[in-house]
Amino acid sequence: MPFVTVQPETTNSPQYFLNRELSWLEFNQRVLEQALDPNTPLLERVKFFCITSSNLDEFFEVRVAGLKQQIEAESSGRSMDGLTPTEIFNAVTKRVRQMVDQQFDCWRNELLPELERNGIQFVEPKDLSPAETEWLDTFYRTEIRPVLTPLALDPAHPFPQLLNKSLNLIVDLEMKKNGDRLRYMAVVPVPRILPRLVKLPASGKERRYLFLGRVVGQFLGDLFPGANILGYWHFRLTRNSELYIDEEEIANLLQAVETELRNRRRGDAVRLEIDHQIRPEICKALLGTLKLTEDDLYLIDGPINPTRLMSIYEGDHSPELRDAPFIGPIAPRFRDQPDLFDVIRQGDVLMHHPYESFESTVDFIERAAQDPHVLAIKQTLYRTGGDGRIRNALMEAVHNGKQVTAVVELRARFDEANNIKWARQLEEEGVHVVYGLVGYKIHSKICLVVRREGSAINRYVHLGTGNYNPVTARLYTDIGLFTCDKSFAEDATNFFNLLTGICQFQETKRLIVAPFQLHERMLEMIRNETANAKDGLPARIIAKVNSLADPEIIEALYAASRAGVEIDLIVRGICTLRPQVPGLSENITVRSIVDRFLEHSRVFYFENASQPRVFVGSADWLPRNFFRRIELVYPMIHGSLADRLKEQVLDMALADNSHAWILQPDGTYKRTHPKPSGPTRRSQFQFVRMVSEPTKPVVQKRRKYVRVKLAPRPSD
Repeated sequence: MPFVTVQPETTNSPQYFLNRELSWLEFNQRVLEQALDPNTPLLERVKFFCITSSNLDEFFEVRVAGLKQQIEAESSGRSMDGLTPTEIFNAVTKRVRQMVDQQFDCWRNELLPELERNGIQFVEPKDLSPAETEWLDTFYRTEIRPVLTPLALDPAHPFPQLLNKSLNLIVDLEMKKNGDRLRYMAVVPVPRILPRLVKLPASGKERRYLFLGRVVGQFLGDLFPGANILGYWHFRLTRNSELYIDEEEIANLLQAVETELRNRRRGDAVRLEIDHQIRPEICKALLGTLKLTEDDLYLIDGPINPTRLMSIYEGDHSPELRDAPFIGPIAPRFRDQPDLFDVIRQGDVLMHHPYESFESTVDFIERAAQDPHVLAIKQTLYRTGGDGRIRNALMEAVHNGKQVTAVVELRARFDEANNIKWARQLEEEGVHVVYGLVGYKIHSKICLVVRREGSAINRYVHLGTGNYNPVTARLYTDIGLFTCDKSFAEDATNFFNLLTGICQFQETKRLIVAPFQLHERMLEMIRNETANAKDGLPARIIAKVNSLADPEIIEALYAASRAGVEIDLIVRGICTLRPQVPGLSENITVRSIVDRFLEHSRVFYFENASQPRVFVGSADWLPRNFFRRIELVYPMIHGSLADRLKEQVLDMALADNSHAWILQPDGTYKRTHPKPSGPTRRSQFQFVRMVSEPTKPVVQKRRKYVRVKLAPRPSD
């Protein structure tokens, strides 16, 4: 769409913002593009195909569910781009249908044939050999039949309460009664305990699978003896999965979250996915029973739940169909060093995951738990994952007589049950477990270790942009910092006192804390660049975040752009800012990198008139991160570390011409491509090569700083 030059006072007009939900869907389209790309290894394409569906599931469970609630409440509010909830819902529905059609067309016409050519086959029960049919019959009777429960639908048997995202079969059957043929309907829920793919016994190098729903369908006559099966169709419901907790009205947050988790299974239905061959009258009856409309219906020509296809990706088979294996090495400063505390005392250590191993962070906590000189450990836990080493280390520390405090966020979305489980176990072992501040999610990533060294007590701090999760640390790009700087240590001590005690927020020297400081400090630094540009001083902003949708930040960036500040934004997901609009944002570029690893680090660079300031942290540029979460952003106070972040993280991302997508003013994205005569720059693979070729060390050029006399600015 065309844009005209605008005046500063009009930049908060809805036409200068993109829609949040549609922007997220464009991100998921970029994920899907990895599955569509024939240059991506085949099993990696399957992985991205699955991730696309998993992302859509969460989108419906939370975002679409919220839109439907607004519509039902007849909300008159508009989003920042000026749309009503109904208008957003209609636009979302149209965009999702396009995406789903493209996704399953890819499955049928590209992935499925390619998998078959490479010895990974999906077969139907009718195509099995006699020996395989006998094996399947035994498998069904021993493993599947005992846990199935067919449910009739009639006046005596109301429609069952089906679980969120569970696989089900709707069955049309006919039975003779008193000489008449009577029609019945039934539902067969398929328990989640069963694998959704049934792997046939190995035959050479081939891997052959049956979809579980097809297996159950093959044996429906056994579940309904005496009935004539007229047809069956797979379907799946998606339910509202948001937790609704009024923290001011509860006495025990743990119990409240547990109660809401049970309610999540029975939330209102928001989407019905069903086999595309379903008969119209049966589909209509299902929609009516579930209180859904055709707007909520998605006819699927393919596997009903693609996320379960991840099982063919997992394992160590078919290396030729994957990206080359990669395990990040230990960071150079920590290699062959028996005393991590001594290394940190010698100077701050910056780590870039997964290109440098997260094992050093795990080792730091484990050694702290065992070290007789360590007095206390304090740590935030947001998403802990299935690797229990960090939690085990905290419990071991208690057994070794140390004071241990864990600030566990119970409301980490879709990890609530896991966090509750571990919070209880930590408490049972003597860890002081607290749940933070009422009204705020604890999203910050910090660990504080207090150690007696001679006659003094020293404090060691680890700060991160990602979770204390060794599993996702191999898949997400994140930044970690170890320091024993006294100002960081004092800030960390006060920060934990804020989370665990009853006290007011104390001003910090290094850490910038949301919701108390972060929003205003970010605005101040953007405005500082704006003022420098107006004064003819060097001005530039580079920000790498997962999402950008805060209206005040966007308006400040627009003002900076109009003043001449060069602004490069690296935004993986949601971005509601419109770049490259004449008179508004022509100095702003927005790119998104979607590749092998999930871009997760948050890095902020401000030129500051040739005296750069570089920050990293846990917060995106969203209102929730600024005002409804406890977040930490912190500066790189050593020039060499700041240079490394600028040159090896930000600059390499900006130079990516292989897996980067450039946001257009209309909200669409265009993929970058190398020039015919130029080099291909794929930033993630450059990072892998940098750490995989120790004989070719990267030489960092030192930045020449020009000292300019400036008016007083907020301190770092």
